[in-house]
Formats: sequence, structure tokens, C-alpha cells
Amino acid sequence: MLEPGRIYDVLVAGGGNAALCAAISARRTGASVLVVEAASRFFRGGNTRHTRNMRCAHDAATDTLTGPYPEEELWDDLLRVTGGETNEKLARMMIHQSKDMLNWIVEQGVRFQPPIGGTLSLGRTNSFFLGGGRAMLNALYKTARELGVEVVYDAEVVDLDIQEGHFNSATVKHKDVLHEVKARSFVAACGGFESNFEWLERGWGPAARNFLIRGTPNNKGVVLDLLIKSGVEQIGDPTQCHAVAIDARAPKYDGGIITRLDCVVFGIVVNRKAERFYDEGEDVWPKRYAIWGRLVAGQPDQIAYIVFDASSLKLFMPSLFPPIQADSIPELAQKLELDPSALAKTVGDFNAAVQPGSFDPTILDDCHTDGLAPPKSHWARRIEKGPFYAYPVRPGITFTYLGTRVNEDARMIMADGRPASNMFAAGEIMAGNVLGRGYAAGIGMTIGSVFGRIAGREAASNARN
Repeated sequence: MLEPGRIYDVLVAGGGNAALCAAISARRTGASVLVVEAASRFFRGGNTRHTRNMRCAHDAATDTLTGPYPEEELWDDLLRVTGGETNEKLARMMIHQSKDMLNWIVEQGVRFQPPIGGTLSLGRTNSFFLGGGRAMLNALYKTARELGVEVVYDAEVVDLDIQEGHFNSATVKHKDVLHEVKARSFVAACGGFESNFEWLERGWGPAARNFLIRGTPNNKGVVLDLLIKSGVEQIGDPTQCHAVAIDARAPKYDGGIITRLDCVVFGIVVNRKAERFYDEGEDVWPKRYAIWGRLVAGQPDQIAYIVFDASSLKLFMPSLFPPIQADSIPELAQKLELDPSALAKTVGDFNAAVQPGSFDPTILDDCHTDGLAPPKSHWARRIEKGPFYAYPVRPGITFTYLGTRVNEDARMIMADGRPASNMFAAGEIMAGNVLGRGYAAGIGMTIGSVFGRIAGREAASNARN
């Protein structure tokens, strides 16, 4: 319950990985901590519920990782996927501190499974949660409860009292009643604005209405908007986000991991005109899967189709929905409501351009096309073995990158350049400091965990002082 008149040391807005890491970190220093989560208890945790793994630097193989992943390699991977659009100082600090995060997160009750194999190629770089994101959340909530962190569900922050960069209180709506919650320090860890279609339209235009939201419907950017209006400096491009190609038949919200499609590299992707528009084999999937949502968003009606044949059917994790199947390419086109002759030509031109090679789905192999635009750089095999299959895909938005600027202490920076007096941020709401664009699998959880722990520690220290 929200106690009238009580002043907490640390108020945390949000209920996912970043928020819980902040709350636990603050509480372990002795601070009194209140977490307000907009979702119900069952749907607590924001997008963390749908996660599977985190990407941290480490020096050697472990029970859950097949080999070392040095700091410099992780930095190179981040630099590559962001195209250099990252704050190097913050990113390198995060990478360095991620080395200890795998141990710290285990100390909070989270468990990891043995290394994962197969075409995802993540067994060396990413640790997978035993039981997935929900199990990870349950472990963190259990630890938080045992430490004495107070949590209130169905509690949405609807206003903030911030004066000259100093947080005084938050107005929290709980069971249709407004409560003033005072705290000596404030941690914003409540996600971006991907569920706010009006905000998405400001950057994307009407195309945004065809987007699907992979995660929580609760991330409407209310706190982010309040912070910016209160003078916190914003960072990032409103159109940059973690956006993947997901099954077009997925629900508008909360489809999660089971609607993601990992078969792009094994076929070709065409738009409404039955034309290819990007290199499907540019790089290994974990370093490229998050560009495909933006690519599809740029196509007519924001829809595309992954086309492949029987030889690739067993090479990837399928969607919740079965692929559309046909005995011929023209028949498949008809089922997709595409021009049969156009799709037949696209497939025929692709098949003619495929060069001999040694197909290996686990590495950047030598199977490529020649004289085709756009090319397919790896895993190019002729689409000729029936039956033929396709998945319709739309942009699936996970989280947005526009957020609050922070420093190495996870302290918010005001628009005039001054550090905020007592306000901190962690997770998706500040991810744009590290992710100017692009994504590498598992890096979002690393941002949330590392900055969450820092934010909680610094917020508690600020409250004491």
C-alpha cells in the first residue's frame, strides 16, 4: 500500500530488469525503497518477461558459456551494429562492468542454462536465463521482497514534481486514486514509448499504425515525457528502436519471442511488389535481426514475406503460426496475394545468381550470389525444393531509443548540461546513450542490469547525503 506522508529514500518507477536491479542495489546499502509498477502483478516486468539472454564480456568459458568474450570484442560488436552511434565512454564503462554482472545477477537468485547451440551462434557470447525472462524476473522479485523492497502494482506515475533538476515527489495513480509519493532520490526505469502510437507517428508518420508491439502495452513514455518537459536532456532519434521482423499474424501487443522469425538468412525477403530489397545474408543473425523491422517499415504497407523451400524448414525456430505452404512458387504467390509472375521472376533471378559453395548455417559461409542487386552475401541456396513456404512479416517494435541523457553514475543530465540533483535512469529509458541505432542480441538486458545496479547504488548514496 502507498502510505500517506511517508518519505522513501529511493522511489523506482518501473518493474522490469533495470528497475529490480536498481531496487535491490539500493536496498542492499540500507536504503528504503519503493517500486511502483504500472502493470498488474501477473503482467509485471515490462519487456523483460519476453527476454531470453544477456550479452556480457567474460574472460573464459564457464558452465553456461563456451568460450571467452573479451571486452574489446564486445566493444567492436557494439561499434559495428551501431555504426559508431554510441557514447564510447559510457559504452566502454558498461562493457567493463558487465564482466561482473553475470556473477552479481546470480547472487540475486537468477539462474542460467547450459550454453545454447545451433544457428543463433550465441553460446560463447550470451548467457541464457534458465526458464527465460519471467523466471529471471521472479528470482529478482523474490530477492527484492526478502530484502524489504516494497512493491505496488497497478501504480502508474502520472506526474512529477521537479524543480530546477531536483525531484520532490511523484503523483501515482493506484486503484483510480491519486497519491503523492515523496522520496529523496528517484530512479526512472520504466521503458520507452513504443506503445504510444501517437508518439510513434511523430517520427514515422502514418506507417506507425501498421507496427506491432512485441512487448508490454504499458510503455507509453509517460515518465519520459514528464522528465523532458521538466528540463532533462533528451538523447536519441525518435525513429530509432529495436525493431525486428515478426509474424504479421501476431497480436498488436505482447506477442513476445514466439512471434519472431529467424529464417530470413535461409531464404529471400520480398515486398508487396514481390521484389527483394536487402541482403538477407549480410551477417550472422544475432547481429542483424534487429535491422529487419526498420527495413520492413520502409516497404509498401509495412509488410514483407520471407520465402524459402523445404530444404530450410528445419533450420530455425518456427513462429507460433505455421508458414504458408504451396506446391509451386506461383501458387505460393497467390496465397500471399502477390503477382505470381513477379514472384516467379524474383525467385528465378535469385536462383540463377546463386554460386556453388559449402553451406554452413553456423558461420559466415561462402554461399553467395553473383551479379544480383541486392546481393545475398552468405547462405545463398537455390529455392527449388518443394513444397515452398512463406511467412508474412511486419515491423515488431521492442523498445525505442529516444530517452534521457545520463552520465557514468546513471545520473540524469539536464538540458543546460548540469547533472540532476537526485534523479537517475536505467534500462530502455536511457538506452539511447549506448544504442544510437542497431542492436546486438542480449545487449538491452546488459544495459538494464549494469545501469540499474549503478542507479540504485548512486540513488541510495544520494539519499544518505
